[in-house]
Amino acid sequence: MTHYPPIELSGAAVLVTGGAQGIGKAVATRLAARGAKVAIGDLDADLARTTAAAIGGTGHALDVRDPESFAAFVVEAEAAHGPVDVLVNNAGVMPNGAFLDLSDATNRMIMEVNVFGVIHGMRLVLPGMVARGRGHVCNIASLAGKMPLKGLAVYNASKFAVVGLTAATRLEYAATGVSIGAVLPSAVDTALSSGIDFSPLPKVSPDKIAEAVEASISRRTGEIAVPRYVGALTGVMNATPEPALNVVRRLVRDDRALHAEDADRAAYQARLAAEEQDAHSEQPERLL
Repeated sequence: MTHYPPIELSGAAVLVTGGAQGIGKAVATRLAARGAKVAIGDLDADLARTTAAAIGGTGHALDVRDPESFAAFVVEAEAAHGPVDVLVNNAGVMPNGAFLDLSDATNRMIMEVNVFGVIHGMRLVLPGMVARGRGHVCNIASLAGKMPLKGLAVYNASKFAVVGLTAATRLEYAATGVSIGAVLPSAVDTALSSGIDFSPLPKVSPDKIAEAVEASISRRTGEIAVPRYVGALTGVMNATPEPALNVVRRLVRDDRALHAEDADRAAYQARLAAEEQDAHSEQPERLL
């Protein structure tokens, strides 16, 4: 295993995207409790500042789709807390529906937030980390980056991309002292997965994801699945012959993301639909 210079969370400068609520808020809160100097970036700048004030950090406006917005966030965060030690790429969106039913604008938004948002952040912080010979990037991916699900095809594609991006860049920069890892949650109990029954996959709390992020920073692990046994299950699925796997999928009704009609889900979808009207309007990162 590659040896990486240790990162002590006490006093470390940590950036969390989409950190105003949900997973990002849980991550920011946990790392601040360990003594980290946390900068939260979110499209809802007011909520980011409110969340940050409660944990002794700073809140900033951030649209991860826009490289200039991301660059401004990094500049402001470093002015407040010093050079970035850890970047947590957390912002994401998850529209559901049949592949042919999703609009081009929705598909583009998924890729811009979930994939290019991660790319923008990494390209901005990695040069400084490499120059200093230390640092860690933690990308919040998903077990959907290894396990295809009906009704989430483009979301699957975006998370497969993040898993691959993380693995490849981890190899590229291992010798520099900079580590890159991914946390892969199953369904998380936030608005992102509201109204979709993912059983038999478990829903986990944002605090469990925050715990995994802390472990990613301390252990510098390439991938951490939450819960771990579901990560192991993806390997079993990949080794299972397709006819047998299809029987299992039918038994567990793996098409529920195609037909989610819960009121909370409808509200989430409506907010995402509003995003299609303006590529730089208000909300994708706060929908975690």
